[in-house]
Amino acid sequence: MTDGQEPPFWRRKRLEEMTAQEWESLCDGCGRCCLVKLEEETDEGGPGPIHYTSIGCRLFDEATCHCADYENRQARVPDCVRLTPAEVRSLRWLPPTCGYRLVAEGRDLAWWHPLVSGDPETVHRAGVSARGRVAANEDDVPDEQSVDFIVEWPRRWPRGAKGPRPPAPMDKPARRSYSPTRK
Repeated sequence: MTDGQEPPFWRRKRLEEMTAQEWESLCDGCGRCCLVKLEEETDEGGPGPIHYTSIGCRLFDEATCHCADYENRQARVPDCVRLTPAEVRSLRWLPPTCGYRLVAEGRDLAWWHPLVSGDPETVHRAGVSARGRVAANEDDVPDEQSVDFIVEWPRRWPRGAKGPRPPAPMDKPARRSYSPTRK
């Protein structure tokens, strides 16, 4: 930085060097990782493609895109993954927009990430989050019907979330809400 300020922690620290507070703040609050994912096996029994669904974890609160019982999530949902630097580097299902994944790959956080924008709502306004896109709770969908809920959007960057923050129109106030279309 040319203004003499120290770069933000995610640009100067490795994941392993972050404090617990810094680590937790890398989560952008999108909720994509709380969607049920289905992993196919190859004919050889190895890992195959991963498919996201529009089914939320039983503890997922769609309104906030947070876990309803974060502190006890692993006791209540045994297959909930506690992210660590090693997990972030090895998990194939982390969404491409994930702050942990971006930093692990040496990339910067996007303009809509709360650490950059200063506003936890920008992740929702940019169309990155699962808000308004969850069709069912995992407790309400039999396993054999999960394939009926496969969606592609969690695997992609939303158009409005790419690149630098778009300028607000001069003649209109900035949009205050975002209601993504279900796909």
